[in-house]
Amino acid sequence: MKKQKVWFITGASRGFGLDIAKAALAIGDKVVATVRSKADQLTATLAHNPDLLVVTLDVTNEAQVKEGVQKAIARFGQVDVLVNNAGYGLLTATEEATDAEVRKQYDTNVFGLLNVTRAILPFMRAKKSGHVINVSSLFGYGATAPGFGLYGSTKYAVEGISEGLALEVKPLGIRVTAIAPGLFSTDFLAGDSYVASANVLDAYAATVGQVRVAATQLHGNQPGNPAKLAQVVIRLAGSENPPLHLPIGKDAVDNFRNSAARAEKDVAAWEDVSRSTDHVKAAVASN
Repeated sequence: MKKQKVWFITGASRGFGLDIAKAALAIGDKVVATVRSKADQLTATLAHNPDLLVVTLDVTNEAQVKEGVQKAIARFGQVDVLVNNAGYGLLTATEEATDAEVRKQYDTNVFGLLNVTRAILPFMRAKKSGHVINVSSLFGYGATAPGFGLYGSTKYAVEGISEGLALEVKPLGIRVTAIAPGLFSTDFLAGDSYVASANVLDAYAATVGQVRVAATQLHGNQPGNPAKLAQVVIRLAGSENPPLHLPIGKDAVDNFRNSAARAEKDVAAWEDVSRSTDHVKAAVASN
């Protein structure tokens, strides 16, 4: 008989979060779905499922996060799978972005993820099991388009946090996976899931400016099917030996391999120089 899991999914009002919540409920699991507003709307969207608890919280507000986790524990008693999905994209040249825009991006995509993870881990440690699934991005493996570098840097951070966390919690029975979706037909390029910097410089018209135009045209035409990604996450949560890194989508897999190949090429080209930096030990005279 299948053991019923309890999922805690952030950013569940739309996109990947919503599809993962639907998929988890469809297999009979329990779901705590977090939203920043309109909790009743999500409850209705998910047909008032008795295995669903919708919690209103902002991941950047640590007090709200802790309160939301306590509500989840009070309702279901545990959390087996944490999906850190809440986040948004920022399209900007590095020079164009203001300090406030960049800090808000990191507050949500990085520090918000850490707020939720810290709040959930004590309960996973107590039961000596659990799976933390952090949503990264194909941009977390390497910059593929001008203007998404700063957003990608938050996903590089997610990948790094996941690696460090995995080493720390493995002896405690907790597993960690960073999934890196490619381009999927979600609301990422619309609404409040994606913003462009207020400041636009003509100097970047041929690079970031072209991506701004392309992004509006791409919305709704992305190759990935988010419902299929949700099924991958369901399979991942049921795996006895889940991967630490998992690119999802043909474009994500290709970007992972291309980024690794570029890095290897650079290292190889400069390897002799890199290896020449150790202290030179004095030769020991022989009798």
